[in-house]
Amino acid sequence: MPRDVERKRASISDVARRAGVAVGTVSNVLNRPHVVTPATRDRVLAAIEELSFVPNGMARQLRAGTITTVGAVLLDIRNPFFTDVARGIEDRLAAADHTLMLASSDEDLERERKYLRLFEEHGVVGVLVVPSAPEREHLEALRRRGVRVVLLDAATDDDDFPSVGVDDAAGGALAARHLLDRGHASLTFLNGPHSIRQCAERLRGVRHAVVEAGLDPDRVVREVRLPSLDAPGGEAAVRALVEADGRPPEAVFCVNDLVAVGVQRHLRRLGGTALLRRVAIVGYDDIEIAAELAVPLTSVRQPTHDVGWSAADLLLRGREPGAAADHVVFAPELVVRASSEV
Repeated sequence: MPRDVERKRASISDVARRAGVAVGTVSNVLNRPHVVTPATRDRVLAAIEELSFVPNGMARQLRAGTITTVGAVLLDIRNPFFTDVARGIEDRLAAADHTLMLASSDEDLERERKYLRLFEEHGVVGVLVVPSAPEREHLEALRRRGVRVVLLDAATDDDDFPSVGVDDAAGGALAARHLLDRGHASLTFLNGPHSIRQCAERLRGVRHAVVEAGLDPDRVVREVRLPSLDAPGGEAAVRALVEADGRPPEAVFCVNDLVAVGVQRHLRRLGGTALLRRVAIVGYDDIEIAAELAVPLTSVRQPTHDVGWSAADLLLRGREPGAAADHVVFAPELVVRASSEV
């Protein structure tokens, strides 16, 4: 930014000098305007307007001895699933006059630690975390320092941390059972790394459904782990499968809807809608666009807003010393559309 347009943020002292009053008078105008005479109040407000002064909310919270900010570290806020979860968090916090700070870990433990450290330095009543790895030491340290921690999108029975999640094993079983019931003898599961709990659990559910059907999961299920759980990742994966096998897979279960969008995109480019309709595809999350695709996507729906709202509610309510941590687990549901009607 050029020097002639650089502008230092105005302080309360700057406002006091401009208005010709004491700093305490400016503070009274901001916090107890009724104790200031109208003429003085108008002079201070005019100075605030001229200097574009914005009060330091963090300093005000510390002076008042109250903190009303909550931090949330999600895996990737670009994913519509996490956008909906964040809205649920925001709605619950707004009802309690709290505010939300948001960050994405990108499934990177060091990045997760960095944002949690920044949140703590800023001053938060607690943090909501979608764990990017099984490690919990940094979360335990936060809790010992008095910061409330709630695990988000993480079904667990850990007594140390309250949690809110969805039964991912049940979701994986729903998808696999649906494809098997449609007569498909082989399933390709486009999954992520097993270090992400949701990926490992969804695979567990898939294998359970196959065993339940009296089949051998090692023969029926082909798992392909993707480096990126997004549309380009899904597109690259199905392209590689077609090149290796000389034909597209018979039935594909995708770890999320963004991956499924990439699969559909490549198949449509390869053989148009006709080819796309010959491959059964099931996604996960049931994001808003799933029903609007050229071939509407069958997907495992998660109650995203409820997950976020419940996690924020657990954090705000806290728990009694020595009480067991609360764990909320939602059930997923399968929404059947044209993409799997093969």
